[in-house]
Amino acid sequence: MTTTTPEQGGSVEPRPIIAALAPFYTRFAREISYPLIRVTVGGTLLVHGINRAMIPLSRASEEMAKGGLEPALLFAIIALINETVGAVCVALGLFTRLFAASIAIELAIISAKFVPNGYAWSKHGWEFVFLWGLIFLAIALRGGGPYSLDRKIGWEL
Repeated sequence: MTTTTPEQGGSVEPRPIIAALAPFYTRFAREISYPLIRVTVGGTLLVHGINRAMIPLSRASEEMAKGGLEPALLFAIIALINETVGAVCVALGLFTRLFAASIAIELAIISAKFVPNGYAWSKHGWEFVFLWGLIFLAIALRGGGPYSLDRKIGWEL
């Protein structure tokens, strides 16, 4: 297993207890884990986007206004774009930083709306939305990573 030493600007990685797993971790787990996260959260958000796309934009705008978000129509359009186009782009790793940051901001706003309900998601609190927002923030900071269209085209926003 290759490790980067502190002298080389990194940290020493722990050795697996079961040495036979080292090649698996080196070749598969490290390369695939990040794209797996990106595809999973993008796909999960896309389900919400599809549900949002099935209601009229005027109704979505009314819900935004009830939540105190103005201009409500603009917020509804941004949420629709984030949760459909943005979700697909994050999953594919295309314009990853742009869309992941936009989604993280959306989820931060939603989290703030749930703060009066407390932390527990079971009581409609901010816990779950905040967690997803942090995941998208981490993706925005990391970018597309390996196996992304950003990497394939050689640049990212």
